[in-house]
Amino acid sequence: QGKLVESGGGLVQTGGSLRLSCAASEFTFSDYDVGWFRRAPGELREFVASISWSGDNTYYADSEKGRFTISRDNSKNIAYLQMNNLKREDTAVYFCAAGMRAVTAAQAMDPNIYVYWGQGTQVTVSS
Repeated sequence: QGKLVESGGGLVQTGGSLRLSCAASEFTFSDYDVGWFRRAPGELREFVASISWSGDNTYYADSEKGRFTISRDNSKNIAYLQMNNLKREDTAVYFCAAGMRAVTAAQAMDPNIYVYWGQGTQVTVSS
């Protein structure tokens, strides 16, 4: 059973930055795409960003384009989400997930293709 552990969340002021990490174990990390999702209070889970198994392809939700950057280091079994210019509406629990190799952006954004999920890390943006 694969395991993912997120870290790096916390409290930050509007306009600040955070880098989330997602450490993988007990499965072959480099075989899987990685996605980041988030759930704000009272809201449904939503897609944030994804990166292909090789790191060659990345996808972002429109609201995150230009502010967030997803990356991975397969030699360390870690994925990252660099978040800049944070806004209050970015406040949420952020989850990383590992899943099947997506062929299209729509697939990459679909939570159903992800088979391993972390427990989440809280990000709170204050004004």
